[in-house]
Amino acid sequence: MASKIQVQKVATLTGHRDCVYTLENGASPTTVYSAGSDGMVASWDLNQPDTGELVAKVTTSVYALRFVPERNLLLIGQNQEGLQVIDLHSKAIHKSVALPKVAIFDIAYVPETGQVYVGLGNGGIAVIGAEDFELRSMVRKSDKSVRCLAYNKTTNELAAGYSDHTVRIFDATSMELKHELPAHTNSVFTVVYSPDGTQLLTAGRDAHLRVWEVQEKYKERGYVIAHMYTVNHITYSPDGRHFATCSMDKSIKVWDAQTFKLLKVIDKVRNASHGTSVNKLFWSAHQNQLVSCSDDRTISVWDIKFSLDHEDYTLRNQAKDI
Repeated sequence: MASKIQVQKVATLTGHRDCVYTLENGASPTTVYSAGSDGMVASWDLNQPDTGELVAKVTTSVYALRFVPERNLLLIGQNQEGLQVIDLHSKAIHKSVALPKVAIFDIAYVPETGQVYVGLGNGGIAVIGAEDFELRSMVRKSDKSVRCLAYNKTTNELAAGYSDHTVRIFDATSMELKHELPAHTNSVFTVVYSPDGTQLLTAGRDAHLRVWEVQEKYKERGYVIAHMYTVNHITYSPDGRHFATCSMDKSIKVWDAQTFKLLKVIDKVRNASHGTSVNKLFWSAHQNQLVSCSDDRTISVWDIKFSLDHEDYTLRNQAKDI
């Protein structure tokens, strides 16, 4: 079925002076923010991708950004230097939140609980009030890094992937630990809930993509060896029917979200893709464009087109097992 997807690179965004680690959506489907090793936080318009705009410059590398749409704020995780809250209208610092002097790997903003969760390199999850940006609590269930976070609106649960190879599931309001999922054999770099909240996808340094059934107390449905090396990130398409993975093996892969069949590989040989590790993805509702960033200092914008044949195929073949 791979031939049923048309992939075309429509833009290469340049301007970062070092590895680009993270991407984040903005107020419009055409807006994407990027940050990385050079401490520059840039804003890009997918309608005019040639020029980026500098939003902020911080003194350290940045692994994590999070947009707060209700207040037009951008949360920047400054490694070793805490959380910086930027007012995107004025580009001024709204607030700086002091945190332990460790790496900040991920930020989750959850309006349902009125809280921001920050995954830290010391194994802590900092819980911060989304209104006042005051530190409320620090939850530490491991001394190894919290690498990734995901919120499930349906169950009000927060999933966290750790460098101790474990995924932990918390009640997002009380931060009570509900489940521990120990199946991975190395650090967990990415966790994401399906749009309907029924499945949790996890992956990381062991290159395995694992699928967990949320309503069956996170029983593992199965796994696939998704890439040759570390899986850095997983993201769903806007319609929830597909998801994409990216890896240290320099490739991006597009999957069917129901059958878990691999549909397309995007790489340097076939698509003039990135020359080094692909670190993060952002799948925009704007023309179904997939955005990727890399250690090669560039950001790529991909047009992804699915044919009708493939859509019919997906509906007919809803496999029960991976």
